[in-house]
Amino acid sequence: MALTRLNIDADLTARTILPIAFNGREVALEARAYKSANPAFEALALVNRAGEASEGIQPALVRVHSGCVTGDIFHSLRCDCQAQLHAALDKITQMPNGILVYLPFHEGRGIGLLEKIKAYALQDKGLDTVDANLQLGHPVDARDYTLAGEILADLGFKKIRLMTNNPDKIDALKAAGIEVVEQVPLVVEASAHNARYLDTKRERMSHKL
Repeated sequence: MALTRLNIDADLTARTILPIAFNGREVALEARAYKSANPAFEALALVNRAGEASEGIQPALVRVHSGCVTGDIFHSLRCDCQAQLHAALDKITQMPNGILVYLPFHEGRGIGLLEKIKAYALQDKGLDTVDANLQLGHPVDARDYTLAGEILADLGFKKIRLMTNNPDKIDALKAAGIEVVEQVPLVVEASAHNARYLDTKRERMSHKL
């Protein structure tokens, strides 16, 4: 999936303060919405500005999170998406210059909700997540991080500590001009429902789990 360069301007962005309820407390985050030249590709950045640490002293702690309707919204046990999102928000809401970049168009590693459910059906028949995508004619991972890189640059964070287990995400952000000075693991406990999914990410996609 190739995205047109964003070239940030006022027509492609919006900004507000978003109060959220998290872990029994109220947190006010700066919310920035972005759109690429393709209207299907929108993203949301949530920034914790409280305390305003100097980026030169402590690079921003960032989570670039791929949207997952089944996991993030309905708490599906087949993946670790909601658990990772919650763990990332826990760190972001406690740290100055903590940032969550949420990419809804990354659903199903970039293949979309309908195709993801088709892939789930193939997994029910014994395929793992990699082979299910390939059988449907999709790449193993179709995600593009160009927009995420441009959002971070627009926010003024070109040097970051990235919460991820995925080395491809680090490489993609570096290619987008973002310096990743530290990989911060975001490992969550496996369950009977997602153990094979996590094994596949570790063994076939080189995730650091």
